[in-house]
Amino acid sequence: MTVKPIAVPALDGFRMIGVSKSKGYELIAAREIETFKIGRATRIPVSSLEAFVVRQLEKNQREKQE
Repeated sequence: MTVKPIAVPALDGFRMIGVSKSKGYELIAAREIETFKIGRATRIPVSSLEAFVVRQLEKNQREKQE
């Protein structure tokens, strides 16, 4: 049985959307990506990464139409 993760470590999340570690933490600081902590470990909900990508696609579409 394959388990689909609902949250991933921060660095894995950054890799999933193709950004560097520093850019990923910038996105977190700007509240573009949601996070939560388990002890000292930062986790990113996969739904937050998906929502970020959707927002970026919508932004790009609006820019193309202008």
